[in-house]
Amino acid sequence: MDKLKDMLKRIGIEPDEQKQRQFSGYRNAIIEWNKKVNLTAITNPDEFENKHFVESLIIADKQEFKEAEKIIDVGTGAGFPGVPLAICFPDKKFVLVDSLAKRLRIIEQIAGELQIGNVECRHGRAEDLGRQAGLRESFDLGVSRAVARLATLAELVLPLVMLGGSFAAFKANNSEEELIEAKAAIHKLGGTPLNTQRMLLPGDIESLPVYWFRKNRPTPKEFPRRAGIPSKKPIIK
Repeated sequence: MDKLKDMLKRIGIEPDEQKQRQFSGYRNAIIEWNKKVNLTAITNPDEFENKHFVESLIIADKQEFKEAEKIIDVGTGAGFPGVPLAICFPDKKFVLVDSLAKRLRIIEQIAGELQIGNVECRHGRAEDLGRQAGLRESFDLGVSRAVARLATLAELVLPLVMLGGSFAAFKANNSEEELIEAKAAIHKLGGTPLNTQRMLLPGDIESLPVYWFRKNRPTPKEFPRRAGIPSKKPIIK
């Protein structure tokens, strides 16, 4: 776990015995569960740590993350980036959202076994959760990794972010076209672009980009639209 330890030190986290146990335990459990349930295409332990753990932690150095107390991870899948961040920052609360209940039950079980106590799993479509009292515009930070094109993703995440909060979208290389395409959606949903973050990871590998946005106006009441519409008819003008 040398690269992970290096990354933890970069973001000011001491890789103590408990955190190492939680990271290795989570990795091993997800890889084992993956034999029964499709959770991840990455099953090599070293690649798992680099892609799922190290890259999830790149936002930890950002001021917007440091100031956030309540964070929602939309479309968490096997728990990324939410779980690695929760392990490192037990004082922050993480709500992990996914439309597949089976995934969330697995995450809850593993988190319980490893005593990761600041993770709450919430089953549902983001389009529905974004209209619920107690969730809508109640999070300091919304994050999402490899879920949908940015114009669609903005409609899933920004309604959940409070006024003055932030949205961090983990994207693939060569996704600049998505950023241009999503300009109208970001504006209409109450956001404004902040910057694009990259980091030189352990091993001198450049991270994938993270696009950051600030929520500076309330999201209009008509958003998010009903489930499935944001992906079928993204806001592009």
